Amino acid sequence: MLVSFLLLVMVPTGVTAWYLWERAAPRYASTVGFSVRTEDSGSAMELLGGMMALGGGGSSSSDTDILYRFIQSQEIVRSVDERLDLRALWSKGDPEVDPVFAYHSPGTIEDLHDHWTRMVSVYNDTGTGLLDVEVQAFTPEDARAIAQAIYEESQTLINRLSDIAQEDTTRLAREELDESVERLKVARAAMTRFRNETQIVDPATSLQSQMGLLSQLEQQLAQGLIELDLLRQSTSGDDPRVQQAEARVGVIEARMDQERAKLGLGRPATGIDSDAPEGTALPGTAFADLVGEYESLAVDLEFGQQAYVAALASYDGALAESRQQTRYLAAHVEPTLAERADYPRRWTLTLLTGFFAMLAWAMLTLGAYALRDRR
Repeated sequence: MLVSFLLLVMVPTGVTAWYLWERAAPRYASTVGFSVRTEDSGSAMELLGGMMALGGGGSSSSDTDILYRFIQSQEIVRSVDERLDLRALWSKGDPEVDPVFAYHSPGTIEDLHDHWTRMVSVYNDTGTGLLDVEVQAFTPEDARAIAQAIYEESQTLINRLSDIAQEDTTRLAREELDESVERLKVARAAMTRFRNETQIVDPATSLQSQMGLLSQLEQQLAQGLIELDLLRQSTSGDDPRVQQAEARVGVIEARMDQERAKLGLGRPATGIDSDAPEGTALPGTAFADLVGEYESLAVDLEFGQQAYVAALASYDGALAESRQQTRYLAAHVEPTLAERADYPRRWTLTLLTGFFAMLAWAMLTLGAYALRDRR
């Protein structure tokens, strides 16, 4: 038992203590703490109305989880290594003297990532969304430089995620604006083509003018018919005045037919200067078709203008929101500069080694006695 105790407990504990006090290089720790903050912006209409409200924002747990995984990933190891040369920094402990805690350069990126997990500790408080990172190195300046690089790389990642979200929002708004502009161009081109072909700017104005002219002709026709009836009652049929009155009525009716044809109206034939049977309508639908086509084009143009205004407001709102950093990294603890080496924790590691060695020795001893008793 004494020999086994010396071999299984005292020797491992002594070797561990000797290595920690004689060979292990002192390591300094730098701590940085940060969280992801968000800003809540108002809608696009509120932006246009000047009622945008920016709140203090809260932390995003999903972004914090992304950062937690990112700091432990090979991507950030590669980025920080390109900036600071991690192999050189973590080889300062001299792997020939301290082969356990110093990095064996050069090694692969996988080797560097494995050493990263030993030298960089990440603590994620899921309740508050706070991240605390502790970095170990063989000089205080190196530890703080690595911690600062981790903070900056995390900030770059958050900015990239925010830019992607903002670009998606702006891109969709821009596509809607381009579609509305194209629709408005088509509507305006159709309206211009209609006015060039018909030589009519506004059919409503022309319609009023035509209706006024038709009303005057109707009054003149009524007056001419009255005069014709009076002449027929007082004179004979071959009186030149009767023939002149009939010619005047015919001219007025012909002019009315032409104006009605322009308006797209038919008129009941009176039998005077007309081959159509009594009571039939003379055809004419040209102006009515023009008015219907113009109204259709006007509806398309109005809809295009309203869609353009709405799309422009949405795009302006998305553009205003994209100019703001809706996600940002807030550091509640700046990278610290250590004044003493906290690692390796010599007494803690020595006592733990002795405790587990004694526990293993006790189990083996009890097992040995149990086997002996069974015999």
